[in-house]
Amino acid sequence: MPKEKKLQPPQHQRQQPGREHKMKPKPKAEDQKHRGSGKLQGKVAIVTGGDSGIGRAVAIAFAKEGADVAVVYLEEHKDAQETEQRVEEWGRNCLLIDGDIGDEKFCQTVVKKTMDEFGKIDLLVNNAAEQHPQESIENISAKQLERTFRTNIFSFFFLTKAAIKHLKKGACIINTTSVTAYKGSPHLLDYSSTKGAITAFTRSLSQGLAKRKIRVNGVAPGPIWTPLIPSTFPKEDVETFGSDVPLGRPGQPEEIAPSYVFLASDDSSYMTGQILHPNGGTVVNG
Repeated sequence: MPKEKKLQPPQHQRQQPGREHKMKPKPKAEDQKHRGSGKLQGKVAIVTGGDSGIGRAVAIAFAKEGADVAVVYLEEHKDAQETEQRVEEWGRNCLLIDGDIGDEKFCQTVVKKTMDEFGKIDLLVNNAAEQHPQESIENISAKQLERTFRTNIFSFFFLTKAAIKHLKKGACIINTTSVTAYKGSPHLLDYSSTKGAITAFTRSLSQGLAKRKIRVNGVAPGPIWTPLIPSTFPKEDVETFGSDVPLGRPGQPEEIAPSYVFLASDDSSYMTGQILHPNGGTVVNG
């Protein structure tokens, strides 16, 4: 295993979700070499956790490819407004919707607002998540367990259930799981359990929707430099975050977004029930 080394300044944010505008350095959300080629022209996407991190990078990449985007987030208004600005710079429309995706009624509201604004839904990206490290299973309270599952996997059920009647042939659902679903994480037991559930959810849902020609796939990122990191871990762990993978560094959100573009476009037309693994070289055989 590679030796841990200092890769970014030590930092910690006391509040979850974290704020991207407070991070040093800020995550790279946009690949300047990506100019777009109309792969998602005229499509409408819902992206949860789209205010920052991977979600922001996905929203921008989708906009570059011609999609309008509904960005769903909890309460990080400043970050969400920056995502909106960057989507609109590419000539696409961005709808900001704030609220708790762990609430089924809110997920129904997300779908209604998106339909009212755009008239259709072509792409659903279930991406938002939270995590709370604990040294032992004995330290995971019932409250934490339910909260983590409600945000990380219940929301996938709620939002997909609300959106499904609007999805037509050719629509795509993309779920964000994690490398921890495959290799485990002793300090993120409840989080990694939800990510394993997401992988199973993706595979099972793909089988149920195949006859309707709706594809369901997932992405399992490794260590990515997002606001979740400084808002989760102590500053000394943040300093070396990502140094333990074969490539020796954390990934940037802009490096993960192409996986979502691929799965959302016709480039992946013969793929469903699959998981992509942009994780810095960790071999997971999954």
